[in-house]
Amino acid sequence: SQQVQRTLKRQGMSLRLSTRAVGAEVQDTGLQLRLAKRDSDEIETVDCDCVLVSVGRRPHTAGLGLEAAGVALTERGFVTVDNDYRTTADGVYAIGDVTPGPMLAHKAEAEGVAVVERMAGMGSSINYDAIPSVVYTYPEVASVGQSEAAARESGFEVRTGTHLFRANARAHSMNCIDGFVKVVADADSDRLLGVHIFGPQASHLIAEAVVAMEFGGSAEDLARTVHAHPSLSEVVREAAAAATA
Repeated sequence: SQQVQRTLKRQGMSLRLSTRAVGAEVQDTGLQLRLAKRDSDEIETVDCDCVLVSVGRRPHTAGLGLEAAGVALTERGFVTVDNDYRTTADGVYAIGDVTPGPMLAHKAEAEGVAVVERMAGMGSSINYDAIPSVVYTYPEVASVGQSEAAARESGFEVRTGTHLFRANARAHSMNCIDGFVKVVADADSDRLLGVHIFGPQASHLIAEAVVAMEFGGSAEDLARTVHAHPSLSEVVREAAAAATA
């Protein structure tokens, strides 16, 4: 996260962390935003052209009559489902953003396929540990699985490997050398626990890690897979190799 912040600052962005917006006023020349630190009442004003409000997401389940239909909701408004996506009402299933879990379109799409296959009596499952997430900044941020800290908190002894895009020929030819790939693996089995990418085309590169994790692959599996040269994917291989060293 620190490298992401440094890169965004070099692009001219000003980041206000631990800060809340307490008001905004429309003026003749634009908008004036009022900000306050989390533990302070001191107000800072910022003049801007526009304000984009992004305060998170929540399930849109209110007013649908779900309770009357016998569909139970959590305290936060999510639909309660079992492992087969069945709600507490007979014949009613739920998937996607109205159910607990990451609010991602590709997660909902996979659940849509899985729930229909289960309705048809087919075996279908989703590995929720291998669902990628992407932040579409420039460069992009993408990750799958656990971070190093989360893996340690889960009781794993871990090995990690990191490789920088600035050491990659293709990244230099694209004039985009900021970022890195970090691989987190179980120290005992070498099984991949997580892969995290900050750099060019991270949303594409993460797919290789997702496939490897879906098949229970190891860091050595990635490291010994031949990658084209020059290509950005070589950074993934080098990070995996560093995790096996």
